[in-house]
Amino acid sequence: MNEQQEQIARRRKRRRQRRLVSIVGFLLFSTGMAWFFELQATTTVIVTRYADRSGVTSADPGLSPRGQQRARELARVLGDVDVIAGVDAIFVAPVRRSLETSLPLATYNDVPVHTVEDPADVEALMLRILQEYKGKIVLIITEPEIMQPLIAEMHGSKKLPELANDEYDNLYIVSIPWFGKVKTLRLRYGLPYLPDA
Repeated sequence: MNEQQEQIARRRKRRRQRRLVSIVGFLLFSTGMAWFFELQATTTVIVTRYADRSGVTSADPGLSPRGQQRARELARVLGDVDVIAGVDAIFVAPVRRSLETSLPLATYNDVPVHTVEDPADVEALMLRILQEYKGKIVLIITEPEIMQPLIAEMHGSKKLPELANDEYDNLYIVSIPWFGKVKTLRLRYGLPYLPDA
């Protein structure tokens, strides 16, 4: 092999090494960016009150037949809310009516139902959700008086309309982006609330 052929061979080898370094660098950069944006994903929290409770006077009433129907409607509406899948977890107040409201959806999506022992501690609940379910979709079924402070803790709307005692059809969807403004949407599901005229 003459000197000119050796120089050509060395140049080819250096080009291959530079290409390999470029490819490896691009792959590392792409993987790092994907990891970064995955960490910064939007968390969606859906908040509603339990479904229609029974008229039975007890310390912890369950759902009425209408409430059971509303719980099934909630499962239908949120069962595939993410197009690919449904909610990733459900948090409920420690009362029978909240748990019963969650069961059709929990069964449909095969997701865990977490009982929140102190629903009034909204700061602890939000910290847990953002640590364990960041970038996921979470449903919270709680008491009506907890809904406003909970949504305010997420930096959502601070002007929710007050719920009537028998108003069960509200769903609040709070989108918490990694950067930017929190959005609060209100939807309705199931039989509509009709105030007495």
